[in-house]
Amino acid sequence: MSLSREVATSVRAEPPLTTADTDVLPARDRQRRLLTGMAATVLCRAVGVVTPLVLIPVMLAELGPNLYGLWAAVGALTAMAAFADLGLGNGLMTRLAPCFATGDTARARRYVSSAYVLLTGIAVLILLCLWSASPLVPWSGLIGADGPAGAEAEPFMLACLTAFVVNVPLSLVVRVQFAYQQVAQSNLWQALGGLSAVPLVLLAVHVDMPPVGVVTASVTGPVLTNLLTSCWVYGRALPQLRPRLRAADRGEARELVALGGLFFLLTIVMSVANNADSLLIAHVLQMRDVTDFAVAARLFAQVGILVSLVNVPLWTANGDALARGEIDWVRRTSRRMTIVSSSMAVVLGGGLVFAGGPLLGAWAGIRLEGGGLLLAGLACWWVLLAAMSPCFMVQNAAGVIRPQLLGWTAYLAVSIPLKWYAAGRYGVAAVPITGALVYLLTVVPGALHGYRAVLNDPAATAKETD
Repeated sequence: MSLSREVATSVRAEPPLTTADTDVLPARDRQRRLLTGMAATVLCRAVGVVTPLVLIPVMLAELGPNLYGLWAAVGALTAMAAFADLGLGNGLMTRLAPCFATGDTARARRYVSSAYVLLTGIAVLILLCLWSASPLVPWSGLIGADGPAGAEAEPFMLACLTAFVVNVPLSLVVRVQFAYQQVAQSNLWQALGGLSAVPLVLLAVHVDMPPVGVVTASVTGPVLTNLLTSCWVYGRALPQLRPRLRAADRGEARELVALGGLFFLLTIVMSVANNADSLLIAHVLQMRDVTDFAVAARLFAQVGILVSLVNVPLWTANGDALARGEIDWVRRTSRRMTIVSSSMAVVLGGGLVFAGGPLLGAWAGIRLEGGGLLLAGLACWWVLLAAMSPCFMVQNAAGVIRPQLLGWTAYLAVSIPLKWYAAGRYGVAAVPITGALVYLLTVVPGALHGYRAVLNDPAATAKETD
């Protein structure tokens, strides 16, 4: 396949891959697919940056500082529920990569169908429990909100969590696209989904909907996007993988659950560790401090999301290479991507440290107290994550999860009490600085150990999932 044709696939459907196409995928072809996907990632992410740039000022003006702080805290709590798929999505992506390498379409279809059956059942069960138990949950106390913000806590939570849970099975299509190295198409769809939130929120504001209606509009875009993406992928791009109830298989389901269980535990720990800051600040300081932190963190998150999206294609590309025994390709590509990721984070994060204060003032009307330290801490955090991301992609591709799990568990146990103390004593700026220092001492050693283990013993996947 020529490079020009690969670039074209970022804007139109790629013909379904046959066994002959995937039976022999040379390293050079894999590299081209990877670079094409990364280029599309950067372009699509540049478009996607428009969403928060437009939404945050609109949401701040419509909700006010207190309700915006509540929305940020609710978003943090919702993000902690990322484990709702029990790790099955990550397990599916890991298992599909070797199927792509060998052209085993029949087994891939069984994996895909089994994953959809399992996650659809889980989503229905969670929704029933959520809406039945919601009146009994003290949402305002859980989030740390009081006054008018406390009165909106329950509807905000129900809107965000419902959209999130519905999106759990729908988001499997992204894993399938990445596993079959259709990264460019996937990122294009997701960028469009992010942008769709802008007209939805503006429409909600225009028709003078209540705060919960505005929040609902802000979280509906991803659900609609994944629904449309699924119709396109299984109807045109990869019809041979279309999920069918009769194709679901107990053996493949058990295999996904076994591997997904490790991803499940890792995702729980990572979700709590990465999203606890807004809730912690809400309890230790004030809602306005949550707003200051959340807006600054959202700005820096664009750097993190870009770095993450650039690295995620390595997951399945590494899986393809490991299945073919191309260890040198994995090692060489990981080293290059470590340099690229770190450089991106340093340049973009450094620029935000110097320009972030004035930018936040002009963009969202926020003046940060001690803003320089807060921005520097957020920059250091994302540089560390960027440097370690390629190591994690190798481990994920091999299904080697335990080194990551140990590192993140240690980070969670140590960082929460230290951040609580630091926030109360030194203010909001101490939170990301403390997190970066603890990450360096806990997660980084585990990441390096797991990376070396995979390259020294490619058979570690079997040992992890037995």
